[in-house]
Amino acid sequence: MNKSRRMLCGWGVAALVLVPLGSTVKARAADLGPDPKEIQAVFDKAAAYLKKKQAPDGSFPVKGAGPGVTALVVAAQLRNGVSADDPVVAKAIAALEKSVQKDGGIYDKGLANYTTSVALMAFVEAIKGGKYDTLIKNATKFIRGMQQVESGDKDVKFGGVGYDDKSRPDLSNTQLWVDALIAAGVPKDDPALQKALIFISRCQNLPGEKNDQPFATKTTEDDKGGLTYSPIDPDKSNYKTADGGLRSLGGMTYAGLKSFLYAGVSKEDKRVEAALNWVRKHYTLDENPGMGQAGLYYYYHTFGKAMDALGEDNFADADGKKHDWRKELFEALKKRQQADGSWVNEKDKQFGEASPELATAFAMLTLSYCQPPKKK
Repeated sequence: MNKSRRMLCGWGVAALVLVPLGSTVKARAADLGPDPKEIQAVFDKAAAYLKKKQAPDGSFPVKGAGPGVTALVVAAQLRNGVSADDPVVAKAIAALEKSVQKDGGIYDKGLANYTTSVALMAFVEAIKGGKYDTLIKNATKFIRGMQQVESGDKDVKFGGVGYDDKSRPDLSNTQLWVDALIAAGVPKDDPALQKALIFISRCQNLPGEKNDQPFATKTTEDDKGGLTYSPIDPDKSNYKTADGGLRSLGGMTYAGLKSFLYAGVSKEDKRVEAALNWVRKHYTLDENPGMGQAGLYYYYHTFGKAMDALGEDNFADADGKKHDWRKELFEALKKRQQADGSWVNEKDKQFGEASPELATAFAMLTLSYCQPPKKK
């Protein structure tokens, strides 16, 4: 994960008049994305809200989430240019340090992979003069141990990661695990990441060599190329289709696309091409495709990270319409921000976004991907 950059100043219309004809393409590229001042204003309101919600010990406690939300808040602040020495951030980092266990994990009672992965990314963002090098090394070793590989690559669980080393693997946990390893500096060709790709590929509605699971052969044309939550026990899945396949989901498709790219899969690879085709057909910021309003802020975050990894500033949908996705993503966030600066997803009882602390943390992280692209 790259270190956050400060907000950049946009170019006004007057500046475009002075740009030589040969620089027109560069000028247009610089005009993409929302006004950095607007991003900062939205972020500042959110930061003021969270400051009021911080517990005396520095954490942002949400029932059942352990140190996870605190880690998300730390990463969100740092990625948006707030210093690690800021009082709110410094207290939150100190709270995270108290959750570091002897085995290297960063958790309280459960969700060991999830909370360690997000905390690891937070400490990478906060790194100062080698202070957290040992912590990052130990946490990286810990989450490596979460990967299920003992049963061999013929097992559908192979390469996947769940909430802990005994949980059923799923794409959500696996993609966070991939993010964390990449953030910690693990190379793309690392065997563990390549094994994760085997599991992620089995989550994709793309029958063939990379997905040998029966459900993939039953995919509908609408679901083809997208990714689902888990390929394990499809008959018991909440996302089973009438044809016996598994429904492709927006958040999971962007998570899979991002993971493919992070782990070095070429854009010309059939898996990436198929995921992109699904995304082009289902491009929207009004909902989480396949899930409605459920997990909406999680969706926004994975959308932003995947689009940033893809590197297409103007993204074309299936109809050829170009989308300044950073601006559209920012507008989707801005119009949903509450008067007190928070975000909340009251329709989401399943994934925890009814908690404004969690939804706000995801939204603030997403803001860091809305910043205008650098001039090319």
